[in-house]
Amino acid sequence: RPFHVEPTNIVSVNDDVQRVTDEASAMNKRIHYYSRLTSSAHRALIAPDHVLPAPDEIYVYSPLGTAFKVQSCTDGHGKNSSIVTIFMIWNTMMGTSILSIPWGIKQAGFTSGIILILLTGVLTLYCCYRVVKSRKMIPLIDTSSWEFPDVCKYYFGSFGQWSSLLFSMVSLVGAMVVYWVLMSNFLFNTGKFIYNFVHGINVTDIVPGTNGSNKVICPGAANGHPPQNMSVIFYSVNDTGFELFEEWWDKARTVPFYLIAVLLPLISLKSPSFFAKFNVLGTVSVAYLVLLVTVKAAHLGIHVECHWFTENEFFVPEFRILFPQLTGILTLAFFIHNCVITLLQNNRNQENNVRDLSIAYFLVGLTYLYVGVIIFASFPSPPLSKDCIEQNFLDNFPSDDIMSFVARIFLLFQMMTVYPLLGYLARVQLLKQLFGNAYPSVLHVLVLNMLIVGAGVAMARFYPNIGGIIRYSGATCGLAFVFVYPSLIYMISLHRAGQLTWPTLIIHIFIIILGLANLIAQFLL
Repeated sequence: RPFHVEPTNIVSVNDDVQRVTDEASAMNKRIHYYSRLTSSAHRALIAPDHVLPAPDEIYVYSPLGTAFKVQSCTDGHGKNSSIVTIFMIWNTMMGTSILSIPWGIKQAGFTSGIILILLTGVLTLYCCYRVVKSRKMIPLIDTSSWEFPDVCKYYFGSFGQWSSLLFSMVSLVGAMVVYWVLMSNFLFNTGKFIYNFVHGINVTDIVPGTNGSNKVICPGAANGHPPQNMSVIFYSVNDTGFELFEEWWDKARTVPFYLIAVLLPLISLKSPSFFAKFNVLGTVSVAYLVLLVTVKAAHLGIHVECHWFTENEFFVPEFRILFPQLTGILTLAFFIHNCVITLLQNNRNQENNVRDLSIAYFLVGLTYLYVGVIIFASFPSPPLSKDCIEQNFLDNFPSDDIMSFVARIFLLFQMMTVYPLLGYLARVQLLKQLFGNAYPSVLHVLVLNMLIVGAGVAMARFYPNIGGIIRYSGATCGLAFVFVYPSLIYMISLHRAGQLTWPTLIIHIFIIILGLANLIAQFLL
């Protein structure tokens, strides 16, 4: 009898061939998309001619968060499990905004702050759903390799392309400015701690603070104006060397300029891939901050009193008119809309995307709530006022505090490795659009980098308020990527399909108005 193949086996073989063909096609589409984001000379981030990379070999950059290569526990076909996908989204969103959440809660009021964190998390999550589904609503076009800026270009033409580039640059440059301010802060306090320890100098803070081994200080009160992200001044007697050190080691006048010698050459490198190896430091830093907050709260105790609308010497009202300052910070704290498609397209079970994204947002919101609420509640009032909570809550701990010293070291090193990656992405996005080449010449790159670095130095020198910088940049880029574009695209797609209803129209117009009001309020309060 001749060799006989069962029809079921033929179907099975055909299905396997089709599956492999589809996977190869999808890989090629991803290569085509990401090759547009990379310089042809940068071989570390583009595919070799003879290799089809797995779709998990993708670099993802998050404003004010981390920059990392999307690669983890895959199933052998370049797909991630739901747990890995959830962790990557959490890791991407958890950025330096966490340092300003306690200050934001103080500005909004304790009860109002908790409510706003929950509501903003839900609203940004809904808008993130709209981003994820936006490309799937485009008929008769293969959008498997598209990112959200491509969707904006499809619906709004060149205006959508250039406006998305503009708001993306706002988020990136804003992140780099915040990084420069924080790196100056951490470097200053680290250098102060090391100098005092090496020389055996005992200094006395002239700022108000608590006594004991777990000291908390109020830097803003020493300067005679509301708390700002200013330097802590120390008092020393008959010590010329110490006075000379303080003259040349100043958080605003000197330290921001010292960073130029290290970071300007690093962001001018063609290949940033080496720095992506340190992305694990972002997770370690957040984990350590959570530990620090827990330990400090255990020693300081809880200090909360309810004053719903009236001012108090030591406590702030539960509801304050300054609440938009927190919503501006939260818009960026929950911002992942420009890279969420990349993260979710590697999920093994695409039908779980909504669930996994929701879980990730829940964990991010829980982390922000935990750090913000614990720092606010444990801040020792009295003797200090809650108004003393700084825009970077680590500034409420003196430079000789051991746990804060370790946190600053972690964050300083992490930011110095992420900063070149953010600079690379800013260079690729801007110069690629303007000149068709991410590295047109050394002069082009040097001028762009000097402008970005100059902005960081200027802010660290004259406006070192990370909460203010975060809320301005967050409300600006969030207006486009979180509120306006997802809502407009959803309404346009429904209108073209003849499915747009009045309730849907009213709801999404209201979302757009909220985003616009959020931006305007940042400049009024």
